Amino acid sequence: MRCEVAASGGAHPEILDTPRGRHGRRAALVPLILATMTSQALLVVLAPTMVDAGRSFEASVGAVGQARSIAAAAAIAFAALVPAILARGGLRALLATGVALAVAGMSAAAAAPALGFYLAAHVLVGAGVSALLSAGFAGVAALPAADRAAAMGYVASANALAWIVANPIIGVLTDAISWRAAQLVPAAIALAALAALPRIVPLAEPAAGAGVWRLITGDPPTRRWAGAEMLAYCAWAGAVLTFVGAYFIEEHGVSESATGVMLALGAGAYVIAAARSGALLARFPREPLMRVAALAMSVLLVGLFAFGSSVWPSFALFCLFALLAGVRTPASAGLGLAQLPDQPGLIMALRTGTTQLGYLLGALASGLVLAASDFEVLGPILAVVMVASAWVMSGVPDPDAR
Repeated sequence: MRCEVAASGGAHPEILDTPRGRHGRRAALVPLILATMTSQALLVVLAPTMVDAGRSFEASVGAVGQARSIAAAAAIAFAALVPAILARGGLRALLATGVALAVAGMSAAAAAPALGFYLAAHVLVGAGVSALLSAGFAGVAALPAADRAAAMGYVASANALAWIVANPIIGVLTDAISWRAAQLVPAAIALAALAALPRIVPLAEPAAGAGVWRLITGDPPTRRWAGAEMLAYCAWAGAVLTFVGAYFIEEHGVSESATGVMLALGAGAYVIAAARSGALLARFPREPLMRVAALAMSVLLVGLFAFGSSVWPSFALFCLFALLAGVRTPASAGLGLAQLPDQPGLIMALRTGTTQLGYLLGALASGLVLAASDFEVLGPILAVVMVASAWVMSGVPDPDAR
């Protein structure tokens, strides 16, 4: 069995207590935040570049958009390889692998001579998403136990930072140069994560055996946790990541540029809540906090698409929804780590696979609902999915609380 650190809660003992050590723990978050931010930037880059890429390939936006489905499928498949990479090379090897896949995928997409090559490049992109997202969240387990709740909030907030930081740059490059130049933005963030790699705290991860995945499927709490995550991200993807922008444009007549600002403000609400979630988790148990957040999000989903006559109530509910998601995400990820504390890479690989599956199913199902009906019907349907997530999560014990 490979073990990169001594039994000190996953962190080097010399960085635990001194002021320099506290600075070291903050520095150790940098590669994790950049890895998670890159994983989202690899997907965010599609939104502002899809139309221009379609013109370049003489293809429809729908055809170009299939890159998102291909990336999600590749991410789900690659998640099965994450435990083996961790067992052989550790957290640094996983993050470096993700960077290599991200840079290769974005370079291949930028150089694609035809649509088929562009779509094929997103197999590499999806694999990079899987490696980087798993590395970012699993790396929190290497920090001292007292720091993990706050650290998880910062790492989770990096998902939304890509919308705030990367998206405007991608849009400017697409307008000023081309969609091909915009592919360099996620690659640049990935290289920044690689440059920060020496700061990472190594993670103790047992060797991945043939029965590891059977352990998960045979462990009811872990299975329930994964199912709850999939349902939550199904609702999240259907409501926010895929169609809320279209809702503001089509139902309220908001311009594309103003919609971009509104989405960035919602992402800002998510960042604030996620970054401050450590203080909430220090006062309240994780599972009840997640259940309350999920149930409140379900109520907001009903109202979000119900204000067809005025954009501002819908926008306010969208920001509240993002705020609650910023509370729920780090709490849920922390609860997942607590299920298999000696296998953080494994449980975060499982999280990557289930969240990507939720994204895929949520976008597909919501698209079918909108094709047959309208946004006012979509809201209650997604609310039921979020309630189901809260109900499933209620059966997951919290070992740390005990």
